[in-house]
Amino acid sequence: MKTHILKNSKGISVLFLVIAMLLMITIGYVFSYLIPTKQKTSSFPIHSIKAFYLAQSGVEFAVRYSIATWGANATPAELNGLDNLTRNLGDRGGYFILDYDRPTNKLTSRGVIPNGGERRIVVSNFTSFLRTPNGLILDPRRPAPCWNSSTHRAQFYIVNATESSLTLDSFRAWWTGGVNLTAIYMGGAQKYSGSYSSGTARTYFNRGGGSQTINSNTSILVEIYWNGNTSETGIYVRFFDSATGNYYLFYLDPATTGLGSC
Repeated sequence: MKTHILKNSKGISVLFLVIAMLLMITIGYVFSYLIPTKQKTSSFPIHSIKAFYLAQSGVEFAVRYSIATWGANATPAELNGLDNLTRNLGDRGGYFILDYDRPTNKLTSRGVIPNGGERRIVVSNFTSFLRTPNGLILDPRRPAPCWNSSTHRAQFYIVNATESSLTLDSFRAWWTGGVNLTAIYMGGAQKYSGSYSSGTARTYFNRGGGSQTINSNTSILVEIYWNGNTSETGIYVRFFDSATGNYYLFYLDPATTGLGSC
């Protein structure tokens, strides 16, 4: 009498062995396919990380380059020199490229890995990153620069963040439009009277003793008058200290949208 193979223990064992071998072969094939694919896909996040660090390096380079080239009080007009500034780290290492937007005072650094990836870092209020905390700065404890009463008088507060007194004796200023600056007051005392056009050379104070001393950790109000109501934008003023040779830049309207009302 014939015995069916499924009822034979040896036949069943052989069948299970064949099935197990087929499963192992199938799993081996799948893994042999997936491993190279995983290696290929993992290169994309690696390129992205490299591009991010390149962009970060671009920001650090922009700060150091700007201070070395134009000083810690670089003006937005000078910082336009950062546009399209590129540093290549080799054909396979990638590069970063910079772009400075003067109207918004923003720096964009792009890190690029050729045929790999690109990341961007945007730094707002870029000029503030160039200044050291020890100096004459806009007082963060006081109201922001604004128009007082009408748009022919701008006011802002500055504070001496150094350990010693500072004495200012001259200025230079820029803005858009054709009006002239007619007066500067510091701490309520007039320091300049005249007719100063935007971008004119450094001009010395001619009122109030010809200078203004600001003691350590002391804040004073600065008021600037123009010859009539105006909606000037992009205003920045530089004050000079002849005794030390230092100068301090105050960018009143980095967004060039006009000052608010006090």
